[in-house]
Amino acid sequence: MSTHPTPSALGAVMKEARRAAWPLILFSAGINLLMLTAALYMLQVYNRVLSSHSIETLAALTLVALFALATLAGLEAVRSRLLVTVGTWMGARLSPVLLAASVEQAAASPGQGNTRTLRDLEQVKSFFTGPTIFPILDAPWAPIFFAAIFLMHPWLGWLALGGGAVLLVLALVTEAATRGPIAEAGAMQAKAYAQAEAAIRNAEAVQAMGMLDALIDRWGPLQAKASEGQASASIRAGLIAAAARALRLTLQVGVLGLGAWLTLHSETTAGVMVAAAILMGRALAPVEQAIGTWKAIVSARAAYLRLHAAAGAQGRENPGLPLPRPKGAVDVENLVLARQGGGEPILKGINFRLAPGEVMALIGPSAAGKTSLARLIAGAWRPTAGRALLDGMDVAHWRAQDRGQYVGYLPQDIELFSGTVAENVARFRELDRDTVREVIRAAEAAGVHELIKSLPKGYSTEIGEAGAVLSGGQRQRIALARALFGKPALLVLDEPNSNLDRDGEVALQAALGAAKQAGTTIILVAHRPSVMESVDKVLVLSRGQLDLFGPRDAVLNELAARARKASPAPILGVVKA
Repeated sequence: MSTHPTPSALGAVMKEARRAAWPLILFSAGINLLMLTAALYMLQVYNRVLSSHSIETLAALTLVALFALATLAGLEAVRSRLLVTVGTWMGARLSPVLLAASVEQAAASPGQGNTRTLRDLEQVKSFFTGPTIFPILDAPWAPIFFAAIFLMHPWLGWLALGGGAVLLVLALVTEAATRGPIAEAGAMQAKAYAQAEAAIRNAEAVQAMGMLDALIDRWGPLQAKASEGQASASIRAGLIAAAARALRLTLQVGVLGLGAWLTLHSETTAGVMVAAAILMGRALAPVEQAIGTWKAIVSARAAYLRLHAAAGAQGRENPGLPLPRPKGAVDVENLVLARQGGGEPILKGINFRLAPGEVMALIGPSAAGKTSLARLIAGAWRPTAGRALLDGMDVAHWRAQDRGQYVGYLPQDIELFSGTVAENVARFRELDRDTVREVIRAAEAAGVHELIKSLPKGYSTEIGEAGAVLSGGQRQRIALARALFGKPALLVLDEPNSNLDRDGEVALQAALGAAKQAGTTIILVAHRPSVMESVDKVLVLSRGQLDLFGPRDAVLNELAARARKASPAPILGVVKA
């Protein structure tokens, strides 16, 4: 039985976008045919009107020419509108896919996620909706103009064709001369953007510790290299564009001169001479324009290739059948997480099992891998090897929208999003009556209902970017309510009491007790002993390896015995008389 790979999201969008190709081809054909209007009008005026002195002929020719030019303007307007529509439609279709791809990349490769693909999409969309694409659409129709010149006189045709060949060579030279600098500049610009975004994201620490000048000193060389690459590409492209423009003007002079010579020898007419010059200018214009905008074309192509790398492998998500609510059994099988850039893995072959409704404390020294393990179990990151299973389903491969209904996660670095308190607790689902009821239940379960009511607008309070109007403790308690929203079967809490005061600690203990009583499986990354009261099992990590795992009292007794052995009580000497 053969299987067919799921088409990528980018491939599906481009396949649908190709439906606009035939209208674009037809409009471009009409536009380029109507571009012959000026040359034909000039030819008829010279050959018919001036020789016959017929005002009626001139009037008829002028009316026909005006009608053709009006039609040309209409076709160009329709073509531009079609391109804008395609670009806007492509942006609307691909933006969610690229954002999802960026989030998934950040989950699969921590620290590597960014919004560059969205900037690349904007660049590609601007290419489709701007004037840069018109030379590409018009260039294939240049043979029409060359053929018309050949019909007027073969010598004129060969001169124009030879000039077109030279311009084509200049276009290829432009490609070769600008490809390297543009690629290098793009890489440097991406690094500069990443450093700038990191500085802005950590503005408080930067300002408080006076790191701004040092960061600018690190950012400056990257920005300078990016600017140097862009400048080098622009200078090279500008020089070649100037040569192309000079060549085109020289060719027009050459065609006029050759046409005049042929006219003097009675081999053609003055109308042919002028019309041939106009046609040759039109035939060579797309190539010259492409050379002038080659930097933008190369940049758009590079952006499209990056989009293909990011979204080309992103399959169209198949919603599939929703899985039933899990009971909460957690099985971790030989879980491995490699370190970015190589070196010793963060996690090395972790194995353990939790029954539904059990509560486990995850403890260990700093840099032991506790937060990394919590993120893998919650499905926030993807492991290098091994599996984290929830009721037998690999959380890394479980559809996020489906899994998220049954998993509550409180990260160590709490991030709330711009919006109201209710929207954040509801995980930005539509706030209908049932959702609002569940928001209030989750807030009450987290012991934060009264706190939210005390805010200026209660649940409708806008919290600002990253929860800026809330204190650290308030953000943590609201994030706990968000984790409890929907009565999850698995709750993963990474240091849930790190910013809590005494009242917050009491509320957290009550929330843990209620969740345990409801049968929720809970994994706590803990440093404070106060959360150990409701714990059934304890897992101790040491340097990314499982050190101890078992019932709470047995593990804690073993740790206490190790501590006594490492630091034995001093023996008091007996002083003899």
